[in-house]
Amino acid sequence: MKISGFRTLSSRHQWGRAVGDINGHIPDAVTEVPIVLIDTDEGITGVGLGSHADVDRLFPAIEGEDPRSVAALFDRMLAQVFKSGHGGATYGGLATIDSALWDIKAKAAGEPLWRLLGGRDRFVPAYASGLDIALDDDELAAFYGEFAERGYIAGKLKGGFDLDADLRRLRVIQDVLRRNTERPGLMLDANESWQVKQAARYVGAIEAELDLLWVEEPLRRWDAAGHARLSNLVGAAVATGENLTGVDQFRPLFDAGAPDIVQAGAVWGVTHLLRLATVAAARDLPISPVGYNANPAVAAAMTAVPNHLTTEVQDVRFASGVLVDHEFDDGGIVLGDAPGAGITIDEAAIEAAAAGEGWLQPAGPHVRPARAGLRLLLDGVER
Repeated sequence: MKISGFRTLSSRHQWGRAVGDINGHIPDAVTEVPIVLIDTDEGITGVGLGSHADVDRLFPAIEGEDPRSVAALFDRMLAQVFKSGHGGATYGGLATIDSALWDIKAKAAGEPLWRLLGGRDRFVPAYASGLDIALDDDELAAFYGEFAERGYIAGKLKGGFDLDADLRRLRVIQDVLRRNTERPGLMLDANESWQVKQAARYVGAIEAELDLLWVEEPLRRWDAAGHARLSNLVGAAVATGENLTGVDQFRPLFDAGAPDIVQAGAVWGVTHLLRLATVAAARDLPISPVGYNANPAVAAAMTAVPNHLTTEVQDVRFASGVLVDHEFDDGGIVLGDAPGAGITIDEAAIEAAAAGEGWLQPAGPHVRPARAGLRLLLDGVER
């Protein structure tokens, strides 16, 4: 079997709500979903979701190769862009191709990817995450209520600039999820908006009233020493890493003794997650993928590693024409038996949806919270 070509197309995810974080939000959000299709000379096509970045430049590294040599082809693509750098957007294109190759490998074997990778149980523990900073309290309760009906017991709030609002909203999530457990798991995601002293005071104030499982991305992603200091100052675990593009970029964090929970963006693909999980496991650290909906293939990888903790789920629906053989039940993701990663693309459905309304603002506007810096000062936390 040889790789014979590739195609790109895009769908749109209509979220049916505003989505965003402390850095800004998109009202009535519609976001683009890039798709890469890798073709073979045997008629098997692999599907990858994530990014179109530098796919043209990466593809020559794998053209004519056997797609089943996934790990080696991942390294060939890295070598292809070594001089200019693989980080950032380029890593997204590489990871999307990588996910498509894993899809081919599993389809060729006639097995679901989770079983091909060595998973025993098709169930992946997960938590709900509303990207919810712009939702009012009723909308917040409705979002987490849908996940509570599916057995979920943990939820993550976007916050970080209004302490009183975050406490109130965390209680909304807690109350909704209590239908499944007396002690729902609560997380707070500040999206790299603080420095160490801000984070310690803000999280400390929350922990005086509520128990937090973790605080996510409290500091800039490169502040390895700061994450280690913060971990010693608060009771919550410190989680970060979703925006690091390459296992090599985690080295300063690990050398500094941080983080407590290793996160990986789902958009960075299957091989990235497998390798990062191994490195984290060697340090007795759990791994938690972020943004499952951007690349559902990564759920399969989490069935096959010993240190998976939980996976972020942001919606129970996918983009138009993107069909995923997964279910959301029992507080997690239940993977299906379809060969491959379980993702099917209906190009006719994508074209039909594109002809309708609702795609007029696929990437914005991106609205920052009003006077976020002033709010931090009013809360007694220096900006």
